[in-house]
Amino acid sequence: MSNVTTHSFTNCNAQAVALAERVAAQLREAIAARGHAVIAVSGGSTPRDFFARLSREALDWAQVTITLVDERWVPDTDTRSNAKLVETTLLQNAARAARFVPLYTGAPTPEAGLAEADARIAALPVPFDVVVLGMGEDGHTASFFPGGDHLAAALDPQGTAKVLPMQAPGAGEPRITLTLPVLLDTRALYLLVSGEKKRDLLADVRLGLAEAKNYPVRAVVRQDRVPLAVYWCP
Repeated sequence: MSNVTTHSFTNCNAQAVALAERVAAQLREAIAARGHAVIAVSGGSTPRDFFARLSREALDWAQVTITLVDERWVPDTDTRSNAKLVETTLLQNAARAARFVPLYTGAPTPEAGLAEADARIAALPVPFDVVVLGMGEDGHTASFFPGGDHLAAALDPQGTAKVLPMQAPGAGEPRITLTLPVLLDTRALYLLVSGEKKRDLLADVRLGLAEAKNYPVRAVVRQDRVPLAVYWCP
């Protein structure tokens, strides 16, 4: 698995600092080379410290666009909203100057908001400069959930859709997600994980052991389009 490198840390503060410094350097390089930078990030609890650290990095944030890899279909007033997490932890300090492109549109369902969300993503320059993914204990990443109603289409490496709705038994709310080809159209790809259970799950995914060989995150781990850097802390 030469396409995957793992960076392990003794504590999660060190993980957050290291990833923030690395991502900030890549955003600076992008701005210097092309005048702008685009980063797509995940929600959940794991990236909070990383977001807080990144928000304080010195760079030309006015030239940075931030979007989400997926979103629960709830407004940003909802505590489970990924947009709310980004707004309250990443779009702070120096990063207040960044532009944010949410996926939730206010439509009653992801299906009803799909065209607008698709247009928002289609308007962003590609490849992205940075994509930061997370992973659930059920082996999902983004909103690629086991049993998802559009999982096969979302994971199709030849698929042309940029965003898809997703409902699954383990997903809670209906969701919307960038598809695998969009997530892999990036100059840098990270998987941010914490805890021994997820470390062991990821090891099983990489080896294709038992149920792990069918976990959706394996599509990200096994692809050879872009190198994957795993950042892990206990």
